[in-house]
Amino acid sequence: MAVHKLHLEEFDEIDYQLIAIHSTLEDYRLAYYINQNLPINLKKGNCNIQISNKEGETQFTRFVFEDSKDISWNLVQNQNDVFVPSQNSNQGLFAESNNKFSTKIYLIPEFKKVDYFLKIENGEVKIDVAKITNSIKKIDRVSTVYAVEVEKIKSKNNLIF
Repeated sequence: MAVHKLHLEEFDEIDYQLIAIHSTLEDYRLAYYINQNLPINLKKGNCNIQISNKEGETQFTRFVFEDSKDISWNLVQNQNDVFVPSQNSNQGLFAESNNKFSTKIYLIPEFKKVDYFLKIENGEVKIDVAKITNSIKKIDRVSTVYAVEVEKIKSKNNLIF
């Protein structure tokens, strides 16, 4: 009987680049403009990223593209609203009203100001992140684009998709 060993070092290896994007554009419009400025073709993915915490549960939309070099591109929104029903303790005029309050849930809570992340899973191929960020900066209504050091993110488990 053969014995197979798994080494934990193989799973700790980070094989992706992460680019933070600050923009007021809707996710589908940003994906369209990124497709225009980069040689990729992002399409809306079938499965959204589901995150739940003490505030509630929400889904983040995801746009995906896999090119011929086995590079996977994922555009993911970082913030989404979740509606929380209020505890109704009124007994007066508004006792029958159903109030809902919204709160924000973040994919990466350390970067609350970031609107979108572009995750580039590259495996063996070297990617020029500076060239990609410069191309995205040319899009109107994108205020800031920068590379994120993935090693410093505490909630990097949310990026496993």
